[in-house]
Amino acid sequence: MQVNPSIFKAYDIRGIYPTDLNEDVAYLIGRAFVTFVGAEKVIIGHDMRTSGPAVFDAVTRGITDQGADVVYIGLVSTDQYYYACAKLQLPGMMVTASHNPKEYNGFKMVRRMPYLLSGNEGIQDLRQLVESENFPQPARKGEIIKQDFQEEFVQYVLSLIDVQALKPLKVIADTCNGAVGPILTEVYKHLPVDLTGMYLDPDGTLPNHGLDPLQAENRAELEQRVVAEQAAIGFAFDGDGDRFFSIDDRGQFIPGDYLTAIMGRYLLEKYPNSKVLYDVRASWAVPDWVSAAGGTPLMERVGHAFIKLRMAKEDAIFAGEVSGHYYFRDFFFADSGIVPSLYLLEMLSTKGVKMSDLLTELEAQYFISGEINSRVDDPQGRVQALKMHYQDGDQHEMDGISVSYPDWHFNVRLSNTEPLLRLNLEAKSREAMEQHRDEVLAIIRG
Repeated sequence: MQVNPSIFKAYDIRGIYPTDLNEDVAYLIGRAFVTFVGAEKVIIGHDMRTSGPAVFDAVTRGITDQGADVVYIGLVSTDQYYYACAKLQLPGMMVTASHNPKEYNGFKMVRRMPYLLSGNEGIQDLRQLVESENFPQPARKGEIIKQDFQEEFVQYVLSLIDVQALKPLKVIADTCNGAVGPILTEVYKHLPVDLTGMYLDPDGTLPNHGLDPLQAENRAELEQRVVAEQAAIGFAFDGDGDRFFSIDDRGQFIPGDYLTAIMGRYLLEKYPNSKVLYDVRASWAVPDWVSAAGGTPLMERVGHAFIKLRMAKEDAIFAGEVSGHYYFRDFFFADSGIVPSLYLLEMLSTKGVKMSDLLTELEAQYFISGEINSRVDDPQGRVQALKMHYQDGDQHEMDGISVSYPDWHFNVRLSNTEPLLRLNLEAKSREAMEQHRDEVLAIIRG
């Protein structure tokens, strides 16, 4: 079958419904998944998208026609799905397009936790199977079994912290009408915090705002409300809940690398002398704070498939990505939105500090540009130009091009999906950061 090859991404399958990803394509992907992983049972969950039921029905038909049973876990967040895959030690397919706009859908696929299918590890194999429709004859037709992991999940994530140590902090949480609202409500029923929820009801029409809190317009209301209602902290989740974002008590967005440094230091108190992973874009704050806390900081390329593999190999306690993915050894090396929210509440309660106090400490020393995207005609050519211009710096190509000098550094990566170059830059002063940022952007944009 002819399928738009662009839906087979680096970390998942994602496309616009029904033009790029429809029932016919989903059916074949289900058959291909069973064939490729040799599955006898497949866990399936889905988010709140309006196309979810149709895509779920089609992929389930494909799985059962190919001879495997389906364990259906319902409308769930992606961290609930990872929990089910880990507990049952089964492969899985989560029907979601994460933080993409409402017209998208797709699949996040687990081979066996914590190993996911990615571009080089299975997704392109699925594409070839879908295109050839070369499926072996199944011996039987599979069946659908319903299983509910909600209560188990709630108890498990609560066991990661000392609930009794929590104080009645005021928290505002925005789940953006995504899949996280119901499970967040269930977890927080057991906490002594004062929770105000925003847009907790799953609604695939997205009546309020988009699903990606990295976009400033999607978190503006939360930022305002944290200040107006004098909350200790604000939490924001993306559409499927595998990414997490936080707003401090000043109403300011906390960059992902700052949050990685803060949580890394806190978790090293619980697990001394452990390893913490961070991605190539991150601020020096992460390795500095991790090292100062007695941990071992390890750099890794961007992407959950790479992070999870490296975490399992190194037995790292924690990993953080600038994009808002936070991974925990005690959560099967998987990323979760709920788990970091709990650790931050425990930290604020037991330390008796304000989030802004920790951030002003970071802001006084580390000056970061944030991620700046540039649409360019010749991304590879621009990267080569950067390598030549900054050849006197310390360079590596773990992921894109990274260049370091004693008082500043930057990373430039190609987008996996668009003709974009993504710049992250840091310097020891605001003036130096702005000067170098403008200089690098001038080369990128020609």
